[in-house]
Amino acid sequence: MPEAVATRTARTNLAPIPMECDAPFLKIVGELPRELNGTLYRNGPNPQFDSPGAHWFVGDGMLHAFHLENGRASYRNRWVRTPKWQAEHDAGRALFGGFGRRLPDTPASVTQDGGVANTNIIFHAGRLLALEEAHLPTEIEPGTLTTRGYCNYGGGIAGPFTAHPKIDPVTGEMVFFGYNAAGPLTPALSFGSVNASGAVTRFERFEAPYASMVHDFIVTEHHMLFPILPITGSMARAMAGQPPYAWEPDKGAYVGVMKRHGSAADIVWFRAESCYVFHVMNAWEHGNRIVADVMQFEEAPLFPHPDGRPTYPDKSRARLCRWTFDLSGNTDRFTQTYLDDLTGEFPRIDERRAGLASHHGWYACANPQLPMFGALSGIVHVDGKGARLGKYHLPAGDTISEPVFVARGGDAAEGDGWLLAAVWRAGENRSDLAVFNATDVEAGPVALVQLGHRVPDGFHGNWVGAA
Repeated sequence: MPEAVATRTARTNLAPIPMECDAPFLKIVGELPRELNGTLYRNGPNPQFDSPGAHWFVGDGMLHAFHLENGRASYRNRWVRTPKWQAEHDAGRALFGGFGRRLPDTPASVTQDGGVANTNIIFHAGRLLALEEAHLPTEIEPGTLTTRGYCNYGGGIAGPFTAHPKIDPVTGEMVFFGYNAAGPLTPALSFGSVNASGAVTRFERFEAPYASMVHDFIVTEHHMLFPILPITGSMARAMAGQPPYAWEPDKGAYVGVMKRHGSAADIVWFRAESCYVFHVMNAWEHGNRIVADVMQFEEAPLFPHPDGRPTYPDKSRARLCRWTFDLSGNTDRFTQTYLDDLTGEFPRIDERRAGLASHHGWYACANPQLPMFGALSGIVHVDGKGARLGKYHLPAGDTISEPVFVARGGDAAEGDGWLLAAVWRAGENRSDLAVFNATDVEAGPVALVQLGHRVPDGFHGNWVGAA
């Protein structure tokens, strides 16, 4: 959709931008902390061509890189050159619809690979990887954002790979999973690990209770937890032209708990009331219990019931919720306790506490006093019990992305550092990179890096410090 049309018809930040560009010297309002030396990489959907009926989740991945060094800032963006992107680029038109479905007039010679690499971007063991949950990681050249192609670790992994792997802050091991592991809309999950040197040390599969969209999972010091929640996948629906993914609350909520160095045969399944979770803030072990803080929806947003009916809007909002699992064997139920009533998403922590008890967390929140209730327009800072430590709201109409934490230094105390988040300025239809003091978000940004164009609403990003 052309930029002018998108702006005229709906004042949101969802529409794609039509260009790749470099901005070597960006204007800065305030002063960038001199300790911020590195690059914030962000990923999100930015379809190259409009495709009828395509879900926002399946737009082509575009990477946005903000490089900060010695108080200066530059920017670069590039599409990820997936096989799908390249085929459509060569054809000059859309060839795929939603969730990898080829359009009816797509030539038989065109690739079957509908991967978009549009959800996250991480750095591990010397590799920068663009991720989405239906395909292998795509390796990216740091700095230039050149696409190097799929990374399967020398054949050590195969099939889907989560957009949310967990990196152990103590060992450097990366733990991952993949759903639809036996093919599209199947209940099989894979899981495995890559050590700090980049070698695959484990890759296995198991069957879940039903086929589910499993966006995120939970890793603690000694356990892995796999949420199977009722956004269900159905090949029969897909073949009948109905939603391939739909909200089926009667299926119930399951979470499989497994020891990190145990066997899939030993997974213990816990049950609870139906809900949906896209993102986990953090989780840790406390005696014979596992505690996990998640952003929980009562009903799934963005996906309909199997018959096409939408879910109930008032229930399709996420709130910070604590899951507790009793590993003593006394019950197969886990508890769900909301910690706040504020609508929010995209939770983050100081990643040096990933899988360990943490005392600081942040997430993007909505302002219930504004007409656009669903728009994420602020940041909340919470303690280890979910209590608010601070909150900041943008001016009316502006929206914010996931806040990414950057420590002041390797030896800094937990939470001592900054939050980096892209902000859309609705009145000017362009974006800033906002830098906050992580423990004083209420004071507002200490610096704004100003772009002349929009960074469309996206998903996830991570900071990679200068070598």
